[in-house]
Amino acid sequence: MSEWFHDLPVAWIAVVVLVAIALPLAAIYAIVMRLARGGRGEAMRSVSPGLLPPLGIVFALMVGFLAAGVWSDSDKARDAVSTEASALRSVVLLSDQLPAATRTRMRVLVARHIEDAVHREWPAMARQDADLAAVPAPLVRAQDLVLTFKPRDPGEVDAQRQLVASLETALDARRQRIIISDSRVNAVKWLGLLALATVMLIAIACVHSANRRAALLAMSLFATSVVVVVVMLVAQDEPFTGHLGQKPDLLEQVIPET
Repeated sequence: MSEWFHDLPVAWIAVVVLVAIALPLAAIYAIVMRLARGGRGEAMRSVSPGLLPPLGIVFALMVGFLAAGVWSDSDKARDAVSTEASALRSVVLLSDQLPAATRTRMRVLVARHIEDAVHREWPAMARQDADLAAVPAPLVRAQDLVLTFKPRDPGEVDAQRQLVASLETALDARRQRIIISDSRVNAVKWLGLLALATVMLIAIACVHSANRRAALLAMSLFATSVVVVVVMLVAQDEPFTGHLGQKPDLLEQVIPET
């Protein structure tokens, strides 16, 4: 899907999808009704209504699998962001146990990391071109600062140990959100879903070809369900893109005062 499409408000995504589904619906209806007038009409009217439930079940199963993947990726993205924010908050709190100069330096590095994530990494993740190989320099420097720090008492020893663990957790959570940011419903899955929806519309038109109004009504009802499904998937299939994508609010909340 194009970036501009995902960036639309959900209501406008629904409008675009509605128009995109309505056009093939109208074409299928016109073609089937026209063919039903000729010698093929009897064959088309002979299509068993019993064909529709199996097709509907297959469509529902495909939607279920796609939705499960999309919502799972969204949950993973939210967990990665919250884990990173929590780890950075722990770093800020634990820095109170360090000498003043080290504490100030640590908080500056955490603030720089968050600003870099918000202003550079988040737009890249929304475009799905974030680079996992890029080194988060502020966090790496924070690790070096902690590892080279010489604790003077048991309290600082314990703080150093926990700071190292929290920074490692933050780094791992950052890696996870960058990996998850590349998730999407690929073109093959979209084509499969839309192809099955098209087959379903054709089958409905054939089954009801003897009654134009019934055919149009049945096709419209099914097409409406397809619109709902597609809008739900498009609005969330890229975890960090669009109005329903994950935002850096949690990270911004833990920016420390230096």
